[in-house]
Amino acid sequence: MIGRANVLAYLNSSSKRNLLEERPPLRHLLRDSAVLELDFFARSPEAVGPELLGCLLLHGETAGMIVEAEAYLGEGDLAAHSSRGRTPRTEVIFGPPGRAYVYFIYGMHECFNVVVEPDGKAGCVLIRALDPICGLEEMYRRRQWQGPLIGLANGPGKLTEALAITRRNTGDRLDRGALTIRRWREKPNFAVAVSKRIGITQCADLPLRYTWAGHPAVSRR
Repeated sequence: MIGRANVLAYLNSSSKRNLLEERPPLRHLLRDSAVLELDFFARSPEAVGPELLGCLLLHGETAGMIVEAEAYLGEGDLAAHSSRGRTPRTEVIFGPPGRAYVYFIYGMHECFNVVVEPDGKAGCVLIRALDPICGLEEMYRRRQWQGPLIGLANGPGKLTEALAITRRNTGDRLDRGALTIRRWREKPNFAVAVSKRIGITQCADLPLRYTWAGHPAVSRR
């Protein structure tokens, strides 16, 4: 089994050719992981957020390991879209857990969120960064990226572009279909760092950002 990916060894490789050869193929990823059931998501953002670290986000033939996530708490969290209550845009956040919520920001970026909490209660987790694993050539092509692997999906807008996740995926169930979240059968061993969320002005002091401590693919801002 693959178990814990040797992330640093991959990222320290000097050539893109070696990176593409060393990453595990999709069939091995599927063999060594299992899809998250919807019950996993029917909990608070603070509970789900850190547990998503080390899980695998897949869309079609492309996939990456989640290394950074932020929790958004619902109607009492002024940084959350759901703080304005139910609207056509936010209806999915109040719905059943384990669905995708994708929004457009700055007129250029799509941001992928996981809907959490039981049906009727708002909450979500923003996925901020991935360690790319499968479908790297396609991810490089989509992003028109010429730099190192570390910069391919180390931000919320970068990862959605790399995995071709868009607002059309809003409402998709994450336990079936092309867009899924899975966890390794052998859980990776790492420390979780907790800090303030970034890129917001409201409720900015809440310690709701979770990262794989020391991982080089965590976003810088």
